[in-house]
Amino acid sequence: MSTPYDHINQQNASKQFNSRMCFVCGIENPAGLHAHFYQINDTTCVGRFLPAEHHQGYPGRVHGGIVASMMDETMGRAVWGDAKTWGVTVELTLRYKAPVSVGEMVTVVGRLIRDTRRIFEAEGELMTADGKVAVVAHGKYLKIPLEQILQETADVGLDPNLDLFIVPDPIADSDGSGG
Repeated sequence: MSTPYDHINQQNASKQFNSRMCFVCGIENPAGLHAHFYQINDTTCVGRFLPAEHHQGYPGRVHGGIVASMMDETMGRAVWGDAKTWGVTVELTLRYKAPVSVGEMVTVVGRLIRDTRRIFEAEGELMTADGKVAVVAHGKYLKIPLEQILQETADVGLDPNLDLFIVPDPIADSDGSGG
């Protein structure tokens, strides 16, 4: 059984940026999740992640903190439809409904549900490879303008173009099929 978002790739959705060392999306972080994100519309983001053994809590099950990180990142990226706003987590609530298995692709959907001048809220769910909703979540995020993130990155001696904005999609690139 497939999830409703299995068809999502950079050919039919806007591929969001990955970074170099972010725990969730960093493509060079050896302990990271190496997740990829796609903007479906102005208010919806889909994240894809293949949990490895080093992401487990109990044998064969993804650690709840790893799941929380993936939920947080996906919901926080739902606001990226405007390409100018980022956010930091103010509040995160999760309800774990079923275990998430190591070694099976998971899909996370985050939707913007409230957007004010300073705060945005999102909700989302994590679906297992068989399409079952395993986790539901709600988050509140403080908005940070992209210009501020770029300046703060430069202020600590990093190049935003190298550390914040890396776009490859190894799934599409590895088999030549585009996703």
